[in-house]
This record gives sequence, structure tokens and C-alpha cells, in this order.
Amino acid sequence: MANLFRTSNPALNQKAFENAGVITGRAMTIEGTINRTGVLLLCVIATAAWTWGRFQGTHDPSAVALPMLVGVFGGFIMAFVTIFKKTWSPVTAPIYALLEGLALGGISAMFNLKYPGIAIQAVGLTFAVLIVMLLAYRSGLIRATEKFKLGVVAATGAIALVYIASMVLGFFHINMSFLTSASPLSIGISVVIVIVAALNLILDFDFIESGAAAGAPQYMEWYGAFGLMVTLIWLYLEILRLLSKLNRR
Repeated sequence: MANLFRTSNPALNQKAFENAGVITGRAMTIEGTINRTGVLLLCVIATAAWTWGRFQGTHDPSAVALPMLVGVFGGFIMAFVTIFKKTWSPVTAPIYALLEGLALGGISAMFNLKYPGIAIQAVGLTFAVLIVMLLAYRSGLIRATEKFKLGVVAATGAIALVYIASMVLGFFHINMSFLTSASPLSIGISVVIVIVAALNLILDFDFIESGAAAGAPQYMEWYGAFGLMVTLIWLYLEILRLLSKLNRR
């Protein structure tokens, strides 16, 4: 059973369902998780639209700097609260989505000002990847086997380490150009990262399906939706980064 719950998403790991507790009411369902995911998407869109409009009205980054900072750090904190207090997820997951929307709206608007149309392209591609991955998973074209899971976990961990190293070196004004430039190498790396993010969706689908099959408590629908949102937001940002590099070419 333990092998069913391995995923590289920090919000959706083996212990998430094991520590969920004894069911005293309704159990988690896939349909319920889908509905909760829809609610979280609406939360993201609502606050993203606000920061987007605020920036578009002024074209001044300072106008959205504070909301974006609140979104980034508040979302980070709320993500950890949700991970460690899964029973709070019916409340903390929507708050996380609202905060992330503040950051995404500002980031998207700034990119869109420099490269008109890039934001809607990134949104469209993100949902297209989501649909393709879901169809591939449901059809059995891509199976979440143990080797597949281990490979995605290792790749995701490597990417995380590179990003952490980039942030640390940034404090010393050392730029890892292979991550930020528009060189063929940098674009190739971005393509690989997008692929890894997309493959994480397969692990998330499998994890949610396994949780429903195991009869996890109903509040885990919110937690499963939260974990899926973490992956989707990462995927969107990576696609946005990739498109910006291609536009610079």
C-alpha cells in the first residue's frame, strides 16, 4: 500500500493519507476532489484578475509590489500550514489559492506588458497539458509505475536543488545564466522542466485516485485539490518562463 502513495509533490506524499485519521463521516471521492479543484481555480482567478487590473491601470510595478509579496510569502506559509495540518485544508487551501492569485496576477501582467499575449498563451498551454496528461493517465498510455514515480521524484528533486542553489548564489550576485538566458541550452532546460512538471500531474492523479479508493476522510478532497494546484501553478510559471525565452529569441 505504501508504494501507491509516493509522489514528488510535497503536498501529496505517502504520509498524507496514512495520517489522515479514521473516517467518521463521508469519504473522499474523485468527483469531490475535482469540484474542490474548481473552487481553488476560481479563487486564483479572482485575485489574479485584481492584481492584473491594478498593474494594467498604471503599468507601475510598485502598484502591485506589496500584493505580490503578500501573495508569495503568504502563499508559501499557507502551503506549509496546509501540509502539516491537513484537517485545516477546507479553510487553508482556498486561502492559499487566493494568495497565490495575487502573485500570479502581478507576474503575468508584467510578462504580458513586455510580451503581449504571453499570459493567455501560458494559461491555454497549462490547461492543454492538464487535459492531455489526464487523458494519457485515464487511457493507460502513461502509467504511474514504481519506476516512473521514482524517476519523476528524482528529476523534481534535482530541479528543486538547482533552484535553491540559484537563489543562494543570487545573494552573492552570481547569475546562473543557463536558467535565465534565451540561449538554446537555457530553452532546452526550460523544456525539460516543463515536461517534469507535467509528469508530476500523472503522479498527482494517481495519488488522488488511490486516496479515494482507500476511503480517505472527506476533507482530503480539499487537500488533494490543494496538491494538484501546487503542481498546476508550478507548471504555469515554467511555461510562462519558457515562452518569455522563446520571445526573446
